[in-house]
Amino acid sequence: MQEGAIPDGRDPDAVIGSLVEGGTYTDPNLPDPVSGERLAAYAGDLFNAFPDLRFEVRDRQTQREGLTVVRWLLRGTNTGPLRGLPPSGRQVALLGVDVIATAEDGVHWVEGYFDRQTMAEQLGLQVIVQPWAAGPFRFGNAVQAVGADRARPGAISLTWIDVRSDAEAEEVRAYSRSLAAALTKVPGFLSWMGINIGNRLMTITAWESEEAARQVMRQPLHREAVKRFFTEDFGAAIHTGTWSAPRLNALWLRCPTCATVVDAAITETCTCGQVLPEPPRWW
Repeated sequence: MQEGAIPDGRDPDAVIGSLVEGGTYTDPNLPDPVSGERLAAYAGDLFNAFPDLRFEVRDRQTQREGLTVVRWLLRGTNTGPLRGLPPSGRQVALLGVDVIATAEDGVHWVEGYFDRQTMAEQLGLQVIVQPWAAGPFRFGNAVQAVGADRARPGAISLTWIDVRSDAEAEEVRAYSRSLAAALTKVPGFLSWMGINIGNRLMTITAWESEEAARQVMRQPLHREAVKRFFTEDFGAAIHTGTWSAPRLNALWLRCPTCATVVDAAITETCTCGQVLPEPPRWW
């Protein structure tokens, strides 16, 4: 390998062909080394996410016979989906190192090292560092989708599933994302929140009424996900439920002029005469 730009064929099969049969590759984004078709799929996803992907070799050092360290700079523009995320349109310039083990018959393994946080930040992603648990508290992350309806919620539905692996978790997320997108067009839908804490993935959905909440049962994706749990070896436990809202307090809004707190549900103007800003969503 010479210093300079690595040829940019971006061919997943060529990536496999650069290793001996059974040769492996791993980096911080992979839970374990991959080879063969798994490696081709991983490389293909990367090339789809960064169609203009290129590597610039900064230097190369032979540590001992059969072991080489290559320092490189990755450049590319994220114009395709990356691990389920939509394209950001941002450019990345990421430094990294490959440790390459070779023998007379070719390359046996490659270990890649780079800073995942730097890559995420260059893509405009949030990077939150937190423990899995601390005392009675367990930590996770959440995402929200909202519909056009801004009505007061009359019912809340909760669904959760315990998964047994990262692969199951990713499948549940894929179902949830697609279902949430479909629900935003359903009458009476207000908002959806997906939450991941440990091995439990849950959704909390706000509806205008209990009748509106029943519409989720008619969604093909929902029926498919439930059928999968009950007819296949998928997931460890599941629960669903819907709750009515017997009491809902006022939506209080502070006037930006006089700081008076007013009920935004019954007035659009403060007692001082100031027209109030648009109130936040109920849910």
